[in-house]
Amino acid sequence: MSPQQTPFAAIVAAAVLLFAPWQECVPAEIAHLEGEMVGEVTTDSAILQSRLTGPKIDDEGDVPGAQGTARFEFAEDRVFTAARQTPWIEAKPDCDYVVKTKITGLKPDTRYYYRLVFGPDKDDTRQGPTRTFKTLPDRDTAARISFVVVTGMNYHSFHHGRGPEGKRAYRGPDKHLGYPGLAAIRKLEPDFFVGTGDNVYYDHPRKTRAQTVVQLRKKWHEQFVQPRYVELFAEVPTYWEKDDHDHRYNDCDTAGDRPPSNELGIRIFKEQVPVVDPNDANAVTYRTYRAGKLLQIWLVENRDYRSPNPMPDGPEKTIWGRTQRQWLKRTLLESDATFKILISPTPMVGPDDVYKKDNHTNPRGFRHEGTAFFDWAKENGFLQRGLYFACGDRHWQYHSIHPTGFEEFSCGALVDANSRMGVLPGAKRGTDPDAKVKQPYTSKRPSGGFLNVVIEPAAQGKKATAKFDFYDENGLLLYSAAKTAPDR
Repeated sequence: MSPQQTPFAAIVAAAVLLFAPWQECVPAEIAHLEGEMVGEVTTDSAILQSRLTGPKIDDEGDVPGAQGTARFEFAEDRVFTAARQTPWIEAKPDCDYVVKTKITGLKPDTRYYYRLVFGPDKDDTRQGPTRTFKTLPDRDTAARISFVVVTGMNYHSFHHGRGPEGKRAYRGPDKHLGYPGLAAIRKLEPDFFVGTGDNVYYDHPRKTRAQTVVQLRKKWHEQFVQPRYVELFAEVPTYWEKDDHDHRYNDCDTAGDRPPSNELGIRIFKEQVPVVDPNDANAVTYRTYRAGKLLQIWLVENRDYRSPNPMPDGPEKTIWGRTQRQWLKRTLLESDATFKILISPTPMVGPDDVYKKDNHTNPRGFRHEGTAFFDWAKENGFLQRGLYFACGDRHWQYHSIHPTGFEEFSCGALVDANSRMGVLPGAKRGTDPDAKVKQPYTSKRPSGGFLNVVIEPAAQGKKATAKFDFYDENGLLLYSAAKTAPDR
């Protein structure tokens, strides 16, 4: 990167080179620098997404959108034999020039290839690069499944560090490509990627925090234009949750008139990632997916339905809301998957800092709901039914065991500059001063990284296993915990 070039300019320059093999065929005024993304893959459906853009950043450091039209082609082979096409989609300002559509009628456990066809109008279009994804196996197939769990993707901390001196900013020569953790994830070739929230930081840095529609959208643009995101999402499907920083601001709830509003935070999240069917105005963001005989995941919504954070804790105070909580219990009871993994944007076991009051571990937060849920899960035999918890939000990795026996794995911040040391059981300033939580592992030093979960079928007299592996941002394995399938 030259001294005159901003980090963002270097990123976009790298993105342009990434598309170099085909860019001479694209109309000069229209590109799609953020690449393509697949979300919410099931056994027979998926959501495809892209965004039409200009060919370069503007004077404000943003990636401007470009009005035009687009559709997707998809097939079961790279040469697009018997390809299917989606309807044409108009890229318009009111949806930030994002084009997305849900495709159906797919086959389970099948690799698909797709590409964007785009241009100023239907009579003047070009094809983008080939992307790929694989559908989930059906519920009767005992398939190997691997997925990564990620949080804390703080763009400002990575590129600029903290404070006026930019402490801990990334200094590597590959900085213009984006986060090293994404390259490490790509090498593992996971079946899917789960962003648990804090996917962007609206309130960082504080002096220029995002509050308007334009400012919120820019946070997603600068994130997804980084080449390592484009490369990873060209191959790996995604599932997204949101937390405080990509909803409104730190530890936010739904109350108050501090911008951005609750309504705006919900709207922009659904706009910028492929999390709900764009044709379903009433779609909710809590859901569960079955990935073969061995695995089912739950993705919960922790911001949209919560009670005000300052409300005294008790039976009426909730993060999930009554409807979501009833749905969660009902679908857990219905599941016969060998391993059940609840992925939460915020921790349920911890420990966490005692001063906080916005998650299920906090005594002044929502501990009553969390404790009641663990008691319910134990009473209904889920300690013997393969239920585990993974969470984002916390900036350190840990493996903790709740007093009831349930185990939680915190993925830690993806970005090294956004990591910190954790809170230990027994810490006076923590949520577990009496050390009731057991902790087989916590980060030995502040380090970025991610959680990789691998479900292995039974083989050669051995039971199926769920392996929880912690990696640092360079792909170094730090800790591994293997859990055996429960007896039926």
